[in-house]
Amino acid sequence: MQRVSTGMMNNNVQYNLRFQEARLNAANNQLGSQQRIQSLRDDPIAAGHLVRYQSYATRMEQFGKNAQTLADQYQISEGYMNHSLQIVQRLRELAVTGATGTYTPEDLRNMAAEVDELLGELVQNANAVGPDGMALFAGSRVKGTPFEVEMGSVPGAGSPVISAVRYNGTIEENNIEVDERAFMQTQRAGNRMFWAEPQLLISQRDASAFAASADSVIAVDGVRIDIHAGDSLYAVAAKINDSGAAVKVSVDPVTHGIVMQTTDARQLWLEDVSGTVLSDLGVIKDAGLNQRPPYNMADSVRVTGGSLFDSVIALRDAMFRGDAEAIGGSVLGSIDSGLNNLTTRLAENGALYERAQANVARNAQTALNATKLVSREGDLDFTKAVTDMKMMEYVQQATLSTAARLYQNSLLNYMR
Repeated sequence: MQRVSTGMMNNNVQYNLRFQEARLNAANNQLGSQQRIQSLRDDPIAAGHLVRYQSYATRMEQFGKNAQTLADQYQISEGYMNHSLQIVQRLRELAVTGATGTYTPEDLRNMAAEVDELLGELVQNANAVGPDGMALFAGSRVKGTPFEVEMGSVPGAGSPVISAVRYNGTIEENNIEVDERAFMQTQRAGNRMFWAEPQLLISQRDASAFAASADSVIAVDGVRIDIHAGDSLYAVAAKINDSGAAVKVSVDPVTHGIVMQTTDARQLWLEDVSGTVLSDLGVIKDAGLNQRPPYNMADSVRVTGGSLFDSVIALRDAMFRGDAEAIGGSVLGSIDSGLNNLTTRLAENGALYERAQANVARNAQTALNATKLVSREGDLDFTKAVTDMKMMEYVQQATLSTAARLYQNSLLNYMR
């Protein structure tokens, strides 16, 4: 039972007016923001879906930007690689010309001057940097210079020329996420892009009695391999062959030394992560010497298979000597191998570019679909909202009108 008093009518009217004003204010906020959900209590389930959809749409947009950045980088890398390919093709033409035996030693020395300039241009391409100032062919060491040039005197040259080119990068590659738990490589390792021949390593140490003294970890071409205490030479070789690394291992039946060869044109990258397995096998130097790959090979090993720069240096030096036989033999074969490898790497780069472009297109479509989901859960039905607000305004005006008439009377008017 309610007590009838003059204050009751005022309280009821004020309560209903505040209630109507709150509803009208909520409608105005929805129209102003064009969002149906202003707070979680408006629709808890839809709000939960909305947050997930918005997060997903934001991630897809970022993945698309990542893929586009990669595509741009691949496109720039392709330009330098294509230019390098043209240089090597010109070098091959000079090698074929010089190998005919119809040119005098003086003519060959004149050709060597062009070969030396093309070598400098090839090194310049290998040390190229992208628009972000990062080296394109240095692996993960993007702020350094991938290839270090050593100058020296060569018989026949009137001034110091490039005598050696050393790789200072890494074989690790930075990865960028282009989709949920999907990654693509960024910079490429220069000792794969600009290599000429598969590298072969032959250890001179008799390892027939080898047995791992403790559990160890070795790294072969960037792949970590666990070695257990007691593993023999053949067990180590089998584990490397089964690891998936681009290296095949065998044991020399005469010297009982370990033999390693890459499966394609690249530089061997060997490291004792923990323990001394590779050092004990006579493959790399002792870890105490603080020499990092790839120039940590033991002094007793024999290594064959050089870089594309080594092939060009050999061509130039043979021309300075006037040695047409060497030009038409091992030098030309090495340049052909380097040309084939560079063509293969260029094709791989093009394939990565196409994949990055496909990711850009897919992420754009996925982001659009996610935006539709966000719109479905959170956007306001504008027509309905305007109609509801007008109805609430009418209700508020009617309430005010009724209140104005009620305030003219008091409890004494009903008691007369």
